[in-house]
Amino acid sequence: MIVKRRGSVTPIPIARALRKLGHDIRDARLRRRIPVALLAERASISRVTLGKIEKGDPGASLGNYGAVLFSLGMINRLADVADPRADTVGLELEEEQLPKRIRLSKKAKSSAWRQLSTARI
Repeated sequence: MIVKRRGSVTPIPIARALRKLGHDIRDARLRRRIPVALLAERASISRVTLGKIEKGDPGASLGNYGAVLFSLGMINRLADVADPRADTVGLELEEEQLPKRIRLSKKAKSSAWRQLSTARI
C-alpha cells in the first residue's frame, strides 16, 4: 500500500518508520526539556521544519533529520542505520556465495610446499 503526499508516493512502511522517528525525536526533545525554538535554532532549521520532522514528514530532508539528531546528541544512531554488520540478509547472501573448496594452482602448490620445507620449526 502507498501513501500519496504532494505529488510524491511514499510506501506505508516508510511513512510509519518516519512517523516513529519523528515521535522519538519529539520525545527526546521533551525529555531534555528543550523548547521547539531552541532546538530549531541549534539545528539551524526553522520551527516549521522541526515540526515537520517531529511529525515524520517524508518531505523533510535527511540532512535536517541529521541536524536535529546531532543537536540532541544522538547522531551516532544515524551513522549506524545501514551498518553492514547489522545487514543480516546481505551477510547471509554473501555467505551462500563463499566457495565450498579452495584449490591452488600447481605453481602455487609447489611454491607453498617450498616455503613450508624451508621454514624453521
